[in-house]
Amino acid sequence: MTTQYWLLKSEPDVYSIDSLKEDGSTGWTGVRNYQARNTMRDGMKEGDLVLFYHSNAEPPGVAGLAKVQGPCLPDPTQFDKKSDYYDETSSKAEPRWVMAQVAFVERFAKLVPLEVLKADPAFEGMALLARGQRLSVQPVSPAHFARVLKLAGSKQKK
Repeated sequence: MTTQYWLLKSEPDVYSIDSLKEDGSTGWTGVRNYQARNTMRDGMKEGDLVLFYHSNAEPPGVAGLAKVQGPCLPDPTQFDKKSDYYDETSSKAEPRWVMAQVAFVERFAKLVPLEVLKADPAFEGMALLARGQRLSVQPVSPAHFARVLKLAGSKQKK
């Protein structure tokens, strides 16, 4: 089975790479976009690698690496009336939203800023850099993934 590569966005004041490091693993809850949900549900497989991107940060950029830990599960926040992600139209019998299970792998010694990605011709065609791209879950090509690891000085090998 071939490893695939992904990028997950999170605001660091909500959940950062340091939060994931401390927790060890987490369910990637709160995704409420059908395309992003379908990407997690239908694309992500155990063992796939994930670039952890800090959005709405100064500067925004890739902060670390995670790994998909297992199959997607129903997102429990859709059933929690106190959650910002509660969905009254979703049922436990037929849950609408899923969460990926991800585990911490590495916090990069240096952030790879969005501006660096934009300035590097090697990232041409990267979904993150597409105009109007706002999805919190995105595929990443093997070449783009390897280039981020190199720029980050990652200990990991693609």
